[in-house]
Amino acid sequence: MKPSPFFRTSARLLLALSLAFTAACGDDDDDNNNTPDSGTSVDAGTDAGTDTDAGTDTDGGTTTPPMYAFVAQVSVEGNSQSYVILTETLDPSTPLSTDNATQINGRALGSGIPKSGAIFVSSSAGATVTRYNLTTSNTLEKAGEVSFAGKGVTTIGEYQNQFQFVSETKAYYFDGRNSQVIIWNPKDMTLINSISLPALTLEGSSTTFASNPIRVGTKVLMPVGWRAGTAVTKQAGIVVVDTTNDSAVVVTDDRCGYVRDGIVGSDGQVYLATEAYGAAEKRVSGTNPTVPTPCLLKFDPATNTYDPAFFKELSALTNGGATGSLLAGPNGTGYLRVLDETVFPVQVDTNARVLASAVAWKWWKIDPAAGTNATLVDTLPASTGSSFLYEMNGRVVFSEFTNNSGTTNYRELTDLSGNLVATHQGLSFSFLQLR
Repeated sequence: MKPSPFFRTSARLLLALSLAFTAACGDDDDDNNNTPDSGTSVDAGTDAGTDTDAGTDTDGGTTTPPMYAFVAQVSVEGNSQSYVILTETLDPSTPLSTDNATQINGRALGSGIPKSGAIFVSSSAGATVTRYNLTTSNTLEKAGEVSFAGKGVTTIGEYQNQFQFVSETKAYYFDGRNSQVIIWNPKDMTLINSISLPALTLEGSSTTFASNPIRVGTKVLMPVGWRAGTAVTKQAGIVVVDTTNDSAVVVTDDRCGYVRDGIVGSDGQVYLATEAYGAAEKRVSGTNPTVPTPCLLKFDPATNTYDPAFFKELSALTNGGATGSLLAGPNGTGYLRVLDETVFPVQVDTNARVLASAVAWKWWKIDPAAGTNATLVDTLPASTGSSFLYEMNGRVVFSEFTNNSGTTNYRELTDLSGNLVATHQGLSFSFLQLR
């Protein structure tokens, strides 16, 4: 099954982000733990050089510049505070400022349909989603609210892409705490229904979703990981939602764990990999057999089944390096993240979260459908293992966290240069192009 045009336009830009900085953990239970996890579904390089999208022609022949919304989180006396920053320009030499930004209490997420002129803001401070419309004066104006409290939600956290938009009148919110998918109307700002998913609940483990779900045809595929505290649970899972009838199933596999990254290969199959935190935990655990081996699995989106004959250890694809996270590249390829221990040597007391967030993970390109090993992309700099992908004007960038998680940088991925595109204070967990 091939990715639909809806996937190519919508899912790539409904991108990711989310989570926080000392590694890739960010459970739905831990909204203030600044630990970033990787993003996955943006098709890096597909539109390179073809879609500059510099602006929109108006009747007068003038060009309206694009408008970007960055959601940055800072810590104020131990409490999370977020800002929605609007900008028409991306200047790597001038950090984006929060001076005129919209302030949100808690760890905020911003989501929506790209270039629709609306952003939907939620927060760890409550169960409410607020719609903001972009005005003609380039400001945000509140345009409605919807509360998920009636569905047992008390806080909204983790990832931007737990919100999946099917159309202007239907969206999903994947709620790990309550093992459900909430269906709501982003136009009318009303609740529609919910889908109970009891199979998401594992005793002793918390649920954590992919930072970038996958769209194939009319299906939304949401990879799932579980952790018992900081320990990775040996189970892979994926939630499959059929958008035509709002039905959903949870499919699991017990061969490895924290398999939360996925891409659609050139053969139409979905390839799923252990995220960088799972690789970091395996690396610091030594020979501990209870820690799952990071793996690559194959899933058929037509039949909703894992391929029982397909299993690859990630390190075997990268000359034995600690390997985790799978980010989408062009034409069914992807990028694995591989730890460079000459940059960040692993010590006896190295913490897995710190290791996953170290600026020491190289980029290796892989074509999983071809069955070949990955190759080093030596033009890209090492960055944090838990990276997020965004599309800005048809080009893909990745985020990195620096200055003890005090700064977020955005670097070019499409041309494989790693050049700096934008930067701002605080951690960024959401991005959306509004216009």
